[in-house]
Amino acid sequence: MTQIPRAGVIGNPIAHSLSPKLHSYWLNRYGLEGSYTALKVTEDELEKTLRELPSQGFIGANVTIPHKVNVMQFADQITDRATLIGAANTLIFKDDGRIFADNTDGYGFMANLRQGAPDWNPKAGPAAIFGAGGAARAIIVALADAGVPEIIISNRTRPKAEALRDDFGARISVIDWVQADKMLEDANTVINTTSLGMVGGQDFKVPLDNLRKDAVVTDIVYNPLKTPFLMAAEKRGCITVDGLGMLLHQGVPGFERWFGKRPEVDEATRQAVLS
Repeated sequence: MTQIPRAGVIGNPIAHSLSPKLHSYWLNRYGLEGSYTALKVTEDELEKTLRELPSQGFIGANVTIPHKVNVMQFADQITDRATLIGAANTLIFKDDGRIFADNTDGYGFMANLRQGAPDWNPKAGPAAIFGAGGAARAIIVALADAGVPEIIISNRTRPKAEALRDDFGARISVIDWVQADKMLEDANTVINTTSLGMVGGQDFKVPLDNLRKDAVVTDIVYNPLKTPFLMAAEKRGCITVDGLGMLLHQGVPGFERWFGKRPEVDEATRQAVLS
């Protein structure tokens, strides 16, 4: 009897994750056998869980906060992309028990940006990034690959932004958080990778008066879908792209590897996840 393939998302906390809704929708939509569940795993349980999942019928997993960096030490094979970013969010369990790790966050970000702003030209000018965490790392790699000429970063703690400059080189420049609005003057692309503006979190307080009207502005926060940051950019006439699409698109490569079908991210997918 062939086992029904299983996948899931590993994190702590995990109850808020929309990934089970997304992957279950795709399984249902394409009439595929399989299941996808949320797995609450503490840092102490991480290695044991990863070793046990394949014997429970799991063929892969997504990884979310706080395990994206730690999971790398238990992987047998890591893509160049995940190595460069220093984190993994997609795992494939091989038949022989080996763990293959990848990072699809940058792919998800770029696919969402291109879908939401089809006329966006990466080479038209600098990108300004708020934040210097794991998501920022993945986005920097994706922007550099797309040909963005310069990437300016501002983070509440400057040393963290400087660490990114040290890792990614001459294309990166850093600006103090108190002067973060200055980096908007020439920016063609503006990205919030912080949690500022998220439901229940702190407000995004950097003034956006210097934002160019032809800039493409995106926020990786998707709760609320339209953050105050995006609303302010919209008021200035900018094209805005919400953060939900990044979550949806980053799930595509994993789903395809696990269940053998490349799923589509369209309005029906968005509505299924939001419902």
